[in-house]
Amino acid sequence: MKKLVVWLFSFSVPLFWAGLALAEETAAPGTAKSGIGLGLALASGLGIGIAAFGGALGQGKASAAALEGIARNPEASGKILTPMIIALALIESLVIYALVIAFLLQGKI
Repeated sequence: MKKLVVWLFSFSVPLFWAGLALAEETAAPGTAKSGIGLGLALASGLGIGIAAFGGALGQGKASAAALEGIARNPEASGKILTPMIIALALIESLVIYALVIAFLLQGKI
């Protein structure tokens, strides 16, 4: 139950701030958009923070599993190392995509 609450909270907070930013952007023309900068700044900051945290957890689990497999069967290190490097690169690319989106959001402030 505790994991479910943490999971829901960790995904609802960035969605709330992103929704706030989008709602402010669709305001009527001619009205002041005072909260848009705050919403975008928080959305980009929280987004890259969550992406980096998730990427670090994924890379840690992938590396731990690969090293455990190599420790159990040292002869299979060549077969384990290449897929692990590819998996780490793919995980890191998702974090880089989040960084690019954060930069794009910062450009709208």
